[in-house]
Amino acid sequence: MQNLLNLHEIEEAATKVISKKAWAYYYSAADDQISKSFNNTIYRSIFFRPRVFVDCSICNMETSLLGHNVKLPIFVSPAAMARLGHPSGEAGIAEACDRMGVAQIISNSASLSPEQIVAKASPGQVFGWQLYVQRDLKMSEAMLERVNSLDPIKFIVLTVDAPVPGKREDDERVNNIGRMAGGGGSVATQLFAGTDPSISWDKTLRWLSEHTKKPIVVKGLQTHEDVVVAGSYAPLVRGVVLSNHGGRSLDTAPPAVHTLLEVRRYCPEMFERIDIWVDGGIRRGTNAIKALCLGAKAVGIGRPVLWGLGAGGVKGVERTLQILGNEMATCMRLLGVKSVQDLGPQYVNTRIVEQQIYHGSSGSSLEPRSDFVVQGKL
Repeated sequence: MQNLLNLHEIEEAATKVISKKAWAYYYSAADDQISKSFNNTIYRSIFFRPRVFVDCSICNMETSLLGHNVKLPIFVSPAAMARLGHPSGEAGIAEACDRMGVAQIISNSASLSPEQIVAKASPGQVFGWQLYVQRDLKMSEAMLERVNSLDPIKFIVLTVDAPVPGKREDDERVNNIGRMAGGGGSVATQLFAGTDPSISWDKTLRWLSEHTKKPIVVKGLQTHEDVVVAGSYAPLVRGVVLSNHGGRSLDTAPPAVHTLLEVRRYCPEMFERIDIWVDGGIRRGTNAIKALCLGAKAVGIGRPVLWGLGAGGVKGVERTLQILGNEMATCMRLLGVKSVQDLGPQYVNTRIVEQQIYHGSSGSSLEPRSDFVVQGKL
């Protein structure tokens, strides 16, 4: 593992050893994979503005997520079916996250139970639980009851950008081969069976607030209007994740950086109202620092963790996080920044990307209930 120097090399190593089914599910994205590709390349159009002659002997990357301390402003995005890549699965990811001081959001479709994943959690280790609302609400309510009893799980991540699965052709192609050999449906098709496509702001948040007292983070926002709506539900909603689902849902949906810049342009007050996190396309420490400069409180990585797990189990995930953390520290020192709290828009030039940001009327047709907004609860 120590000979692998970046996340790209870890992905290459994993691709050589995991099964075709695992590769197809992890790698696949919607349609022509434009959003997936753009997630990775958008950061190349943002340039740094380094300050020099700054004492950079100290580099502090510690921060807090919803009041819980973490050593790095990184979280593991919910990534399903980790055991396809390695027998240790999500428990292996948890072990590596513990060693590196990183938060982990457990997938609703994890290959291990939440109890198994958090069984060896250290005091203070931070987990979130991803929720896809099921048509059969009793199923979701039963899972929430289990999650509510697990103290290491600090918050619920309600994923809203995939009420139905996107068209992931690599996953489907392996499925077609498997079907001819007597296999079942694609991994994505199986995982999304039963997901409720009728979720909506007031109805779903009202229901969720009745079944958990843990803080709620809404994942999958792709416009500033929806960030405003989410913010109006504070303090029940404590944060959002700007994300296009790794390019796996709607192809040509915007990268998180676009939405982040929309928020800065149209509703910058949201940075003070709720935590704003991003995921998608983070492959270098420089990518992560650019997102933090633009106001993100933390950045998420999904596929890179699965590639790390596939390439080397727990040590592979640990190496992935180590590389990213070291790159972030180097970047901060070369920028002349001592702490992640000191990062800001003055350290980046986004002029090229600003040309791509939505420029039109602002407003939302989805208005929350007035009593909910005033009281902050249902």
